Amino acid sequence: MTENDEQRQTLTNGQGVPVLTYLEGVREGHPWADLAEVVGPDPVDSIIAGMSGWAVSGSVELGEQLLGRGARVMRHAHEMRRDLVACPPPVDWSSQDLGNGLRAVPCDLDADAVFPAWRAAFSADHPDHHSGSDEEALNELLAPMLAGSVLGPVLPCSALVVDETDRVVAGAILTDRDGLPWIADVFRRPEARYAGLGANLLRRVLSDAAAHGLTDVSLVVSDANPARHVYEKLGFQLTGTSLTVVVP
Repeated sequence: MTENDEQRQTLTNGQGVPVLTYLEGVREGHPWADLAEVVGPDPVDSIIAGMSGWAVSGSVELGEQLLGRGARVMRHAHEMRRDLVACPPPVDWSSQDLGNGLRAVPCDLDADAVFPAWRAAFSADHPDHHSGSDEEALNELLAPMLAGSVLGPVLPCSALVVDETDRVVAGAILTDRDGLPWIADVFRRPEARYAGLGANLLRRVLSDAAAHGLTDVSLVVSDANPARHVYEKLGFQLTGTSLTVVVP
């Protein structure tokens, strides 16, 4: 049994039969059943009855069944994985030039310093835009992620990019998600001068991850996010598709 298995929670039906296992967390203010897996018969009735207001992330089939019962879509996403052993990052990725006088620094700054670039990266027309206020986005999403309370502790191969004034302009945040190395976020300011910066930073971070002994790195990317093509070019391969829905 893995550490991930040991931490999974179980939902049972009215007869006490397990029907769903999941990792419990919080997402955008909702209790969150992440990586939900069906383990018994007809889990939908039990989810509707016992998890009202929860966000549930699982298979497309499960999500569509819940949508048919009045749930709403929070995110349609694709899981991807990069093997760092079978396909190690090229040697030159470790010294990838960030351009424009930019430099990479450790991901240890306060959330307030990171927030302007992170918020700007996900504008209102971006599929991962947070529709709440700046205060909610900072306190409910970014700050908990950097503190390690949402997707696990931030790993040392994470990095931020700062300009000549030490202003944060980009970042790649990797976490230990219950034993799974996870790219929690990659972002950059949207100005044209920073085009390609996210991919270049990610090359450096993947090289550093391999140097730290990580064997693979995973992530999810929203269905409508063009960054999926960038990840594919960097060696990430599709491993699955999921729907996150909010139970009525």
